[in-house]
Amino acid sequence: MSTVDESSITLRDAVAFIEANFDKTVSLAQLAEISALSVSRFATVFRQQVGLSPYRYLCGVRVRRAQALLLAGVPGAVVATEVGFFDQSHLARHFKRFCGMTPSGFVRRAKC
Repeated sequence: MSTVDESSITLRDAVAFIEANFDKTVSLAQLAEISALSVSRFATVFRQQVGLSPYRYLCGVRVRRAQALLLAGVPGAVVATEVGFFDQSHLARHFKRFCGMTPSGFVRRAKC
């Protein structure tokens, strides 16, 4: 098995961990340990293979989960803490970065 294949397999474990624990604090050290790589090597390999930094990927997962909750009618302040953001403004900042609109704008647009 080549090094690239091994990295892909180890990254799958890290990605699965992010997907399962998006609502908790996920550290780079945890992800690197899961992947059996150093922190700096993990960050480099993750960015090369996924196209985002581990933190940006985590935020993207949180935003996608937030979208589903918002569409289900859950208030923004509750959604923020449910998906792992510190507060509603933290959610709004990342939401706008990923979606190009605020959470309330997203809900309004979805209702049309």
